[in-house]
Amino acid sequence: MRHFGHIPSMTRAALFHREPSAFTADSPARTLAVALGATLYSPATRPRLADDVRKQAARGVVSMVLCLEDSISDADVEAGEDNLVRQFADLARTPVTDADTATDVPLLFIRVREPHQITDLVTRLGETVRLLSGFVLPKFTEARGRDFLEALTQAERTSGRRLFAMPVLESPELLHLETRAETLAGIAAITDKYRDRVLALRLGVTDFCSAYGLRRSPDMTAYDVKIVAHVISDVVNVFGRSDGTGFTVTGPVWEYFRPGERMFKPQLRRSPFLEGSAEDLRTALIEHDLDGLLREIELDRANGLLGKTCIHPSHVVPVHALSVVSHEEWSDAQDILRPELGGGGVLRSAYTNKMNEVKPHRAWAERTLLRAELFGVAKEDVGFVDLLTAGLAG
Repeated sequence: MRHFGHIPSMTRAALFHREPSAFTADSPARTLAVALGATLYSPATRPRLADDVRKQAARGVVSMVLCLEDSISDADVEAGEDNLVRQFADLARTPVTDADTATDVPLLFIRVREPHQITDLVTRLGETVRLLSGFVLPKFTEARGRDFLEALTQAERTSGRRLFAMPVLESPELLHLETRAETLAGIAAITDKYRDRVLALRLGVTDFCSAYGLRRSPDMTAYDVKIVAHVISDVVNVFGRSDGTGFTVTGPVWEYFRPGERMFKPQLRRSPFLEGSAEDLRTALIEHDLDGLLREIELDRANGLLGKTCIHPSHVVPVHALSVVSHEEWSDAQDILRPELGGGGVLRSAYTNKMNEVKPHRAWAERTLLRAELFGVAKEDVGFVDLLTAGLAG
């Protein structure tokens, strides 16, 4: 699979200075953590879940979470588990492949409620566990996390399959000021112990807001809700470090969407490239409650987050379009990492509009080139509008 693999190869060639690289579910963890992109959640009870997975893969989704937790009622958990076993069997019989667009079954994760579900589901999935990349672990703390991660380790031994954990940081202990530091320290200890199994940390901002009876409007980002912004800041402070102790931390969910899976008017989707003006696109985005989403994605990246939890297919393409590395970013990163500058120094950017300081900007450059490998580098004259509309047309 690859990002933008759902669009024709000729269109990709017109968009990218360097196209996104292909990867598989067996790629190194560091690669997969960046490749997650927009992770689309779906209730595990959907009766045609296998078809939904195929459809979303054909539209550019590369990671999905099949949810047995908050997205379904307590009474439906058992039915959801049974449905997952059936739907994995369906997916295993007819995998998605297309030689030109290189789509495939996405990276699939199951969001469980309790540790015992991990070992039970892996046993019940049988040989179809080969389609599973791991589990999402809700309301993660040191105490709860230990049982989850031990169950994951046992499931790996049973199945012979590498399985990753994606803990969700959303517990009240993390939100409350008087317990936050201790909770963060505990999570850091348990995730470091199981570092090889932890793919990424996810932020449960909806639960944070719930603890105070809050809900942000479509005009506000998570960073406008100060109590949430402070938690995000502290999580990044502990887990986002570039000294080798950090993890990929993904952006919070955006809750708003309009009915239907396509977010633009038909005239904005007539071709792989935008025929209207950039202002037409901006108007369409505002009309479809996505202006706030775009601002939040930019703030996610500015604050050290990568990828995003998504609960609607219309959010996937904007997340991926804004994840592509611009030609200017790529040029700066290449210059900073030139071997002959290993001793440090300062140089003017190739675009002659900024200072690139080799030592302080090195970690940024390394992170940028890894993102470039997975999401590609846009051509000099290609911007977000072009990437977005091409993704939609695909």
